[in-house]
Amino acid sequence: MGNNMVDIIQKKKDGEALSPEEIRFFVEGYTAGDIPDYQASALLMAICFRGMDRQETFLLTEAMRLSGDMADLSAIKGVKVDKHSTGGVGDKTTLIAGPLAAACGVPVAKMSGRGLGFTGGTVDKLEAIPGFRTTLEAREFVELVNRRGISLIGQTAHIAPADKKLYALRDVTATVMEPSLIAASIMSKKLASGSDAIVLDVKCGRGSFNATEKDAERLALLLRDLGQDGGKRTMALVTDMEQPLGRAVGNSLEVIEAIETLKGRGPEDITELSLVLAGYMVYAGGRGETPEEGRRRAEEALRSGAGLEKLGQLIEGQGGDPGVLEDYSLFPRPVCKAEARAEKKGFVQGIDARAAGAASQHAGAGRKAKGDAIDLAAGLLLGAKTGEPVEKGDLLVTAWAATEEKAEEAAAKGAAAYVIGPEPPVLRPLVHSVVL
Repeated sequence: MGNNMVDIIQKKKDGEALSPEEIRFFVEGYTAGDIPDYQASALLMAICFRGMDRQETFLLTEAMRLSGDMADLSAIKGVKVDKHSTGGVGDKTTLIAGPLAAACGVPVAKMSGRGLGFTGGTVDKLEAIPGFRTTLEAREFVELVNRRGISLIGQTAHIAPADKKLYALRDVTATVMEPSLIAASIMSKKLASGSDAIVLDVKCGRGSFNATEKDAERLALLLRDLGQDGGKRTMALVTDMEQPLGRAVGNSLEVIEAIETLKGRGPEDITELSLVLAGYMVYAGGRGETPEEGRRRAEEALRSGAGLEKLGQLIEGQGGDPGVLEDYSLFPRPVCKAEARAEKKGFVQGIDARAAGAASQHAGAGRKAKGDAIDLAAGLLLGAKTGEPVEKGDLLVTAWAATEEKAEEAAAKGAAAYVIGPEPPVLRPLVHSVVL
């Protein structure tokens, strides 16, 4: 049965668990082009309806991990810690938590992806820094982490190529939103990337693909289990993505906000979440006995300026201009600006993160298709966050784009994401739960 796709599809359609041989046959055959899209699509849809158990999901993850190169980071001294977010609007925590953890002595050797959707990924944000190289040879990557304590590069095409091919098929066959497929996609790349420990930030809320806390916790548990089954120390936090993180949504704007946060001047939510994540990275890397001790060490790195210094070392080490830390005019400059103001007095009841992300994408800060160019200067700045009072006429959104029309439309769409009411809302927690 293991070499017959029709039998494999039928078996999963009947709700049975697939064997290791069957899963390997499918992943290897599809990656090599021997299994056609229509059969792969049928199996993916059967998985969506029938699910996969823990062993099947791990076997799928392993087969995808083994489809390409495995990063060898053994030459990097210490416990190497990776931090991964399932994605959100305004999420620039890697640019803050990474340098803070590195300043506490944790080697951060991170491979990040590009964004698809609302805003750019970490790699896109880094490319807003003049001269910054996101592609490095393996030897240089290792040397930089040993010398500077941190390096952030783009995911190579040779890491888990099966995931890249399968994700493109899932994207056009409505088979993205299945927990085992999501988890295998994430962890196949993480397990191939060479770190010793992994801290996962699993988002929940309207700006994520986990609409409910229950869905996010289920995914967090699955990701933790896959990491541990793969021999990595893995922990996951379920964090809020009902409204955008921070006030900046867009690539250059988010890097500037990350710098401001490392200077101690960042928005409360992005500062808090970055410290929490950095604390868990310090703990996972053995530089703190508990996450709380890790957090205290990260706070000291923020207070002393060591985190900001580490970001400067990262930028300089990868060819970027460290002058951006003080001179924000070195970033790509926006062309056109538009504003949207509150039409009534009240309290911000909420900001729909998905709608705000779509507004930023409309401005040019995100992609609709994988090959789309991003306007690194485009994006939104939010004038008020959930729970804050506003007067009629107060600034809600400033949008930047390449044309006046785009900027005006993005500002209007951003303002439409706001809900303003007469009473202060009950605020959602920033961190919902932790899975250790």
